[in-house]
Amino acid sequence: MLATMRHPAGTAADAPALVIAHGLYGSGRNWGVIARRLADRRDVVAVDMRNHGESPRFATQGYPEMAADLAEVIESLGPAVDLLGHSMGGKAAMYLALTRPDLIRRLIVADIAPVAYTHDQTRNAQAMASLDLTRIRTRAEADAALADRIDDPTLRAFFLQSLDLRTQPPRWKLNLAVLQAEMPKIVGWPDTQGQFPNPTLFLSGAQSSYVRPEHRETIRTLFPKARFARIPDAGHWLHAEKPREFEATVRVFLEA
Repeated sequence: MLATMRHPAGTAADAPALVIAHGLYGSGRNWGVIARRLADRRDVVAVDMRNHGESPRFATQGYPEMAADLAEVIESLGPAVDLLGHSMGGKAAMYLALTRPDLIRRLIVADIAPVAYTHDQTRNAQAMASLDLTRIRTRAEADAALADRIDDPTLRAFFLQSLDLRTQPPRWKLNLAVLQAEMPKIVGWPDTQGQFPNPTLFLSGAQSSYVRPEHRETIRTLFPKARFARIPDAGHWLHAEKPREFEATVRVFLEA
């Protein structure tokens, strides 16, 4: 089963558990602050998706498999849960909602649509894999080495959260070879049937182009109770860029 970070409710939980599925190259640890804050009223479980963090390594990274992983976690928790997924995790969450709607009460999809995209994240995996980790001792050294391939310091800082410096040499807590090989599946979207009949929030960054107006017809066909919200001055990493606004919007939707 997937590795999980569990945050028990601060008070007697009278709401379903919230399960959080992170995006590509991320981990459940990235969601620690938001998960702990949302756990004031409910149990919150952040997962490491397959081939990420402490979760098992597999040869595939397709959405049917990722959805099945999430289903196994949810079934271990008991009744239906609320599910939040960002980017790749959002696609896995949508696929699960369409194929196993009985497992989910409410769904939040953060900055992604149920469509295939043309962008390719392979170069980032290649950049990480290119580092000579035998020469790395500190995060600053890793950042300087990665800067030769990735200009954006914010993006480098995000990737370096998955570099384990407790080992010698350090190791990536990402199965980079499989993520590169499976990238067409990750940026794509499998054919699916059915609808998710429960409330769904598509929450996007106002400066992001991942959820476009032309996607809304497809979204409403699959998720007839879809609602849409945008967080001002935020991009694709809306939960990291505007964490308090993100948290407040999630609360309003889950507690409606």
